[in-house]
Amino acid sequence: MSDGGASRQKRRTFAVFVALTLVVLIAACGRSVTQLPNDAYVWQRKWTPSVNAAIQQSRGLVQSWHVLAAEKDSRNDWTVVSPDWATLAAAGAPITAVVRIDGQLDDLDSLPVARITQLADDWKQHGAPLAAIEIDHDCATSKLAAYTRFLAALRARLDPAIKLTITALPTWLDSPALDALLTQADASILQVHAVMNPAQGLFDPTQARTWLHAFARRTQRPWRVALPTYGSRVTWGDDGRVAGIESERPMLLANGFAQGLSHELVAQPGQMAAFVAQIQRDELRGLAGIVWFRLPTDADERAWSLTTWRAVLSRAPLTSAMSVDVHPNAQRGGLFDVSLVSSGNADATLPAVVRTDAACQAADGINGYALDYDARGMLLRRVQPGLLRAGMRRDIGWLRCGETDHHKVSVHVEP
Repeated sequence: MSDGGASRQKRRTFAVFVALTLVVLIAACGRSVTQLPNDAYVWQRKWTPSVNAAIQQSRGLVQSWHVLAAEKDSRNDWTVVSPDWATLAAAGAPITAVVRIDGQLDDLDSLPVARITQLADDWKQHGAPLAAIEIDHDCATSKLAAYTRFLAALRARLDPAIKLTITALPTWLDSPALDALLTQADASILQVHAVMNPAQGLFDPTQARTWLHAFARRTQRPWRVALPTYGSRVTWGDDGRVAGIESERPMLLANGFAQGLSHELVAQPGQMAAFVAQIQRDELRGLAGIVWFRLPTDADERAWSLTTWRAVLSRAPLTSAMSVDVHPNAQRGGLFDVSLVSSGNADATLPAVVRTDAACQAADGINGYALDYDARGMLLRRVQPGLLRAGMRRDIGWLRCGETDHHKVSVHVEP
């Protein structure tokens, strides 16, 4: 071949190489991030109409339901939860029966293998589409070897058609015993909420992402991450230690600053949506989905609204707006009720301050707000954080402003 022919051949080869490179780059740029599937915990111990309705309204968004089935507490008492079997059968998704074992239980050799296998048989007899048994045990890191033996014994007695799943804690990540533990389960769920000192909050996205990357390096099997949809009220004693945590009871709203030893921790929907988007982009090895804790219901005041939860699950843009409504009290002239109104599809953070510029003689706060003053005058100050559900209203106080037309009573929110 002549030098000219060789030169033309090289140019053609180079052109083909450039074209193929452009195709690869364009394909890579156009590649969409795979959306992680959603599972959800049904953690309610009593199945009310609101629980059934929430499951029915969430069909199509939830790939699998993780249902609290039984608990073994620190006193060794065994309690079985009876779900609504018809609702589970109609849920249209596989079911995981969750056995909660108290982390303070000392004698791990007493863990109920026979009762758990019997539980699985009972659930199948009720027609539940049982796909897995999940063990939720906040085991002390020093006892992981004993916990591994229990899981091996349970796995040996379970129907091979039923998977064995466990929850995992970030505190286990530095333990050499973790590898053997994870081999006993078909899948695991890393819990990254409510695992720190309550003074540090309910969820830290930066720390959680670090844990996820570390866990992906440790496990060789499919795993999921548990993320929060709820809030908790934490109470500290006079000695500075945590005296109590309430996560599933009705929210008790403080009416004054005397509640300084209690604090309401809340999972913010916007923060959680951003975290999900980030870990989807990370494409962590083995990460198979998200398990949301817990299924919100209309009766659960400490969880997101179903409207917000569905928006987060579908990865829809979240929109929220907070406004103040002032209206005359129907019984008492000169008294004006103050309410917050949330609009959009996202539960909105309660504003820190609601201020009036009107010349009012008296006021007071309720439902998490209290009367306060600063250099600019009278205001209602939030005394604990919280969320106002999408499309809902909350009365937060009243004003006494004589016979003033309520349209002239200027009230506005401050973040």
